[in-house]
Amino acid sequence: MTDTEWEGVLWDIGGVIVDLKSIRNGYAEFVGELAGEHGLDPETALEAWKGELGDYFAGTEGNEYRPAREGYVRATESLLADVEHPPESEEWWPHFREVAAANVRPEPGAIEVIEALDDAGLYQGVLSDVDTDEALSMFEAFGIRGRFEHVTTSEEVGYRKPDPRMFETATERLREAGVDPARTLMVGDRYRHDVEGGREAGLVPVGYGEGAHGPAAEFEIRDLRELLDIVGVTAAEDGD
Repeated sequence: MTDTEWEGVLWDIGGVIVDLKSIRNGYAEFVGELAGEHGLDPETALEAWKGELGDYFAGTEGNEYRPAREGYVRATESLLADVEHPPESEEWWPHFREVAAANVRPEPGAIEVIEALDDAGLYQGVLSDVDTDEALSMFEAFGIRGRFEHVTTSEEVGYRKPDPRMFETATERLREAGVDPARTLMVGDRYRHDVEGGREAGLVPVGYGEGAHGPAAEFEIRDLRELLDIVGVTAAEDGD
């Protein structure tokens, strides 16, 4: 194990491990295909679909969790409400997942850093607002599912960050594994949710991207590979 003062790293997913643009590309491809099949204008259909999805999440009360899958179903059913013989969600959902998996991409450096930290023996976990199956499918696509000791999601806890219950669940798992939260880095791209929330929970926040920079961040980075310098780990060279 690498000689470092840090014992663990907790990761957010969207905008940190996963490139959010790639997720939006998947949405666009799926809706475009659906629009073509049912004689709808693709651009108009995409805007309507995104608007319905946004309204669904905007209806969330406080930090309570709402399943993303339910939002996708509502947006798609709304889009197809006026077409003749609209398909049931069971018919199009598998293809939605296929298109999403084909489009999803990691943030630059994410896989390299996760693998290097795991190889160095650091505890790694995930703390994210996504649906559990969505998180695991993305990790499968990237080949990193086995790199994490735990994956804590809002679906499991019932709340979204920065609700303390999210962080309490994750830090309890750290302690159960013998990892000190005060020596664990929390990497996130949202200032209130990840950085301030992590600080309040006794973690050490790493703000990734300018949107996560501010006084509560112990470290501010613009490239995930900077995390290796913070921890004191060197990524393996190709072929090692």
